[in-house]
Amino acid sequence: MSEKIEIKEEQITAEEYIDFLKRTDLGSQYPKERFVERISKLVKNVSISLVARNQYGLIVGVLFGLTDYAYWLYVTDLGIDRDYEGRGIGSQLMKIAHDKAGGEKNIAVYLIANENAVPFYEKFGMQKADDVMQYNHIEWTGFTVK
Repeated sequence: MSEKIEIKEEQITAEEYIDFLKRTDLGSQYPKERFVERISKLVKNVSISLVARNQYGLIVGVLFGLTDYAYWLYVTDLGIDRDYEGRGIGSQLMKIAHDKAGGEKNIAVYLIANENAVPFYEKFGMQKADDVMQYNHIEWTGFTVK
């Protein structure tokens, strides 16, 4: 019998998210500088906050997105607990987020993917783009949340 996973829109605390990051590959995408402060702002200010929990309430997947609900959705975070990868949770989170933002006929999706995640996003028909501009002058010391 497979474990029941429930996905719903909910705001989680920075502490819950940091605990989740320790169990995912997302835990190495953030700079060390002001980490807790920045995560607190992230969880508080995203437009879409989808959380997948197992039957015991443990967070096993998260998708955070920013959207205008008219034209675009920018997925800032999509992560799955390493023990739950390959179960379709990420695909469900992407579909639900796209629907909440306004649907595939209305909403373009953008994100930054690490190289290991590119095949996952290509399954959705996403392609690498050359026309994205960036302005990045922040301090960035890489580390992994442990």
